[in-house]
Amino acid sequence: MKIKDLRKSNRFMKIKKNDLVLIIAGKDKGKKGKVKESFPRLGKIKVEDIALVKKIIRPRRQGEKGQIVEIPRSIDVSNVKLICSHCHEATRVSYVEKDGRKIRVCQKCHQVMD
Repeated sequence: MKIKDLRKSNRFMKIKKNDLVLIIAGKDKGKKGKVKESFPRLGKIKVEDIALVKKIIRPRRQGEKGQIVEIPRSIDVSNVKLICSHCHEATRVSYVEKDGRKIRVCQKCHQVMD
């Protein structure tokens, strides 16, 4: 792991798998997508159909054709904003403790997000 990544290793991520997010920076700014994977130690996520990179796959057997496949690249968590499932707006997240559990709450409409 790089030194830059080690600084982020104790980062706490408020965005989880299957959340709907809005991209706020980069080439896909303004697009919305669903989180496919999250990497809390690196502070990165993979979002469906966002930050696509073309990968060239070589043929494995004789007679087989090579192909170009688009795969999603991971992006930094700081470049996305969570979309609330109730008010459907990009928002920040706060936490409220209920029955000994931390629950995510929308900052705009104050509804529970989980």
